[in-house]
Amino acid sequence: MESRLTHLVLAANVSVLAAGAVGCGGDRPAAASPPAAPTPPGSAASPTFADDVAFLGKYGPILVLQSPGGGRVALSAKYQGRVMTSAVEASGQSFGWIHRDFIAAGKTGTQFDNYGGEDRFWLGPEGGQFGFYFPPGAPFTFDTWQVPAALQEGAWDVESATPTRAVFRKTMTITNASGTAVTLSIARTVSLVEAPAEGGVRGVAFATRNEITNTGKVAWARDTGLPSIWILAMFAPSADARVIVPFETGPEAAGEPIVNDAYFGKVAADRLVVHGDKGFLVFTGDGKERGKIGLGPARAKPALGSYSAQSRLLTVVEYDRPEAANLPYVNSMWEQQKQPYSGDVINSYNDGSPGPGKPPLGGFYEIETSSPGAELAPGQSLVHTHRTFHLVGEPAALEPIARKMLGVSLADVRGNDAQRASISATRPK
Repeated sequence: MESRLTHLVLAANVSVLAAGAVGCGGDRPAAASPPAAPTPPGSAASPTFADDVAFLGKYGPILVLQSPGGGRVALSAKYQGRVMTSAVEASGQSFGWIHRDFIAAGKTGTQFDNYGGEDRFWLGPEGGQFGFYFPPGAPFTFDTWQVPAALQEGAWDVESATPTRAVFRKTMTITNASGTAVTLSIARTVSLVEAPAEGGVRGVAFATRNEITNTGKVAWARDTGLPSIWILAMFAPSADARVIVPFETGPEAAGEPIVNDAYFGKVAADRLVVHGDKGFLVFTGDGKERGKIGLGPARAKPALGSYSAQSRLLTVVEYDRPEAANLPYVNSMWEQQKQPYSGDVINSYNDGSPGPGKPPLGGFYEIETSSPGAELAPGQSLVHTHRTFHLVGEPAALEPIARKMLGVSLADVRGNDAQRASISATRPK
């Protein structure tokens, strides 16, 4: 496998230097983009894609996918089949957040092997009696929180790779807080997809198709705990990064709160502004203060995103959501739960110190999507697809894209900051 992987990496890295590499991709295949204005290169605070790939290449093989329009996506089998970062061109801003200090230290087997990456595979739930991130009998505190070794240690197998698509596989067994062991196989396909390109906008987009199969001998059941597919995207923070979450406002959502913001203590009002009249909320993604939000199945829409006016960057995340009602979305709250299947479909996390005297996990923000809990008999499978679009352009060109993909006006998002500043002025220092 090592010799095969090395061959694939060399071929992929050569494609980074060649213009117009072409391959066959996954759903919504990538298409050539029309000429557009050049993208400003990254800065010291925001490295270029080429900088990040060069850094990552010092510590392990990297696969680089390339679209005909110049977009790049960097993948790592060493780091569990993650999408590490992406960009609209090699010299452009690197969109994923990479934890360089942790990678350079060569650590593994820590509480959280935080390599970074803008699309990683985890399993939910996190907390509760069926959570995978606390040992049986342990209190639900940061000191006892532990990412399962199977999710953060060891390379994944590369089944195949082309300039526009790669397939990773892994088998594992992990045990939840109630002592139930779950044995499964994972097939994870990363492929380039087409990004909007109107109005001089440049973009890069990719999808991960994540399939789990029950390879154990017993069915996964609610009374012993269901796993879910949980995709987490770490993005580089900025002072003006705003996570944008549209939500349902119709009568079917009337009985469900708009947002759960109590994961790690209630989020401050100047960092989470809910626009109930317009059906969207804005959450600060500056990597400076720890907080997490989530929306349940009656409120979540199939897309959310983020925007930085300074970077001229609109990011949109879409996911495939089943149409069936009353699906068991797992509850990841850090507590003994009365309703373990009333959890969230989408989440966003902003990093910061987890407690007095404790350092942050690295400084980033996340956008996350989850599948329903997997009620699978032996041999049955569940698929969850997560798509990421990064779009760079002037506000006037990004505005119609934001309206189409998110149903939200960027003018409203920018206007949100005036309301945020007013709230912040009254916040105790």
